[in-house]
Amino acid sequence: MRTLLRAAALTNFFEVAEALKLNPQPLLQKVGLTRAMLADPEQRVPAEACARLLEAAAEASGCQTFGLRMAESRQLSDYGVMSLLISQQPTLRSALETSIRYRHLVNESVATLLEDMGKIVLIRQEVVLNMPSRQGTELAIGVIFRLCRALLGPNWRPLSVSFTHAAPPDLQVYRRLFGCPVEFRQEFNGISCLAADLDAPNPTGDPAMARHAQRLVETLPRVNEPSIGREVRNAVMLLLPMGRATSEAVAQGLGLSLRTMQRQLDASNETFTDILNDVRRELALRYVSNTSYSLLRVAELLGYGSASSFTRWFSTQFGEAPVVWRRHHGTGH
Repeated sequence: MRTLLRAAALTNFFEVAEALKLNPQPLLQKVGLTRAMLADPEQRVPAEACARLLEAAAEASGCQTFGLRMAESRQLSDYGVMSLLISQQPTLRSALETSIRYRHLVNESVATLLEDMGKIVLIRQEVVLNMPSRQGTELAIGVIFRLCRALLGPNWRPLSVSFTHAAPPDLQVYRRLFGCPVEFRQEFNGISCLAADLDAPNPTGDPAMARHAQRLVETLPRVNEPSIGREVRNAVMLLLPMGRATSEAVAQGLGLSLRTMQRQLDASNETFTDILNDVRRELALRYVSNTSYSLLRVAELLGYGSASSFTRWFSTQFGEAPVVWRRHHGTGH
């Protein structure tokens, strides 16, 4: 099933392309999009076509920070009607939880999870598509950063920003946007910040306006067909590296009983085991290619108790042992 998102996700695409002296027309044609489709921010467009467009633009322009440059000028208003509901929440934590709850109105291909670690909170994000997207990932992290700054003020800085992919040669755009340490080849994509920042009162939050905005948002149609498989996949993508991708934990995270989740998966001819294995395959290639991780650590990130059991699974899935696959495809820091 195709995942659709608001064309607002590509706000500033043409401005960035123009700044880089890139002709976007051939790229649009290549991925099946048009200027007219992107002109209306409320127009729904295929998420994978958008991801392919960003990757093609980065390659054609020679700019590895194309997606991040798009995020630099994002405003809360780019969330459309949702911006009113988000801006009136009592805290940033509540605003982020609201954006997660109503992600079907913004971008279902981005999965977000708040992980509390005492005085620190990790805002984990993954772009869940049938293809890797460095540009999509950096755009998503940049957008959530801009949301946080819109509510906390222009001087807010997170503790750090993490990406699972390798660092580009030039880090200037990262420093300019985030103003904090940016770490690459990490175990997750996301932002680390103080819990106190997430729980500080929002001075512009208005409970009465928030209730009004929520009633308005509840009346909006859901364009994407509800997909339990997509929701489970998103949850597994976030929970597996944390060692929490059990069927019980996923169901709880989706606000469902285990029996209800299993019944819905059965109705769509999907199984939790198959979805878990698909996500594990995707993450396995990401982690094994990163030679800074020992294979034991990769095994742990994928939910295996030993390197040997992981090796048997990997060999069955990909036709060769992970050490052999890494020798052919691995890259270091």
